[in-house]
Amino acid sequence: MAEIILDPVRLKEAVEALKAQGRRIVFANGCFDLLHAGHVRYLEGAKALGDVLVVALNSDASVRALKGEGQPVTPEGERAEIVAALRSPDLVTVFSGPDVRELLLLLKPHVHAKGTDYTPETVPERETVLSFGGEIAITGDPKRHSTTDLLERLRKKGRA
Repeated sequence: MAEIILDPVRLKEAVEALKAQGRRIVFANGCFDLLHAGHVRYLEGAKALGDVLVVALNSDASVRALKGEGQPVTPEGERAEIVAALRSPDLVTVFSGPDVRELLLLLKPHVHAKGTDYTPETVPERETVLSFGGEIAITGDPKRHSTTDLLERLRKKGRA
């Protein structure tokens, strides 16, 4: 099981120690509200790009700001625990900002992995990652899964 580190200073220390060992650090992020196959494939693809996968989850407040009231369905502590139980992540954290730029600048991973709903040119944190010499990678399968779609299907079933 991956280690969950919520304190950014402790997380930076852990990442720096791994870098000092010559380990290649990959960073991935997302809401991971209702885990589905797309999430697993994204994280597996990200892990394949390096030695250590750091996964940052949006906080509950951040998910609500992005997705609206009613989300997240699963609280951040439980989401972190579920993601940490997957085989691909090594470190898991939660961030509260509107995006992960601050965390990327703190950790300076070798690779910032995003899902296939992005291209290397449309990654919102692109300029931040390039500013410290990091790489951008797109991983996972085509975007055919989403928590929003899953919730809508469940709502429709509930009305039927």
